[in-house]
Amino acid sequence: MKGKIVIDKEFCKGCQFCIAFCPKKAVQISAKRNTKGYAYAEYDKTKKCSGCATCALVCPEATIEVYRE
Repeated sequence: MKGKIVIDKEFCKGCQFCIAFCPKKAVQISAKRNTKGYAYAEYDKTKKCSGCATCALVCPEATIEVYRE
């Protein structure tokens, strides 16, 4: 199964839980910052997201949506 994630960068506080728990390492920290000054998480499209939704489950801000294809 393939998946993709969408992260609402304006609500992400850059805690990096999604990065630590992603089994495919498909999430990375952005070099950019959101309007609140946080370096937010972003989906690395070069990696193969499995759609497991672990990133969304561990996100304390509930900023991640997972889509399965």
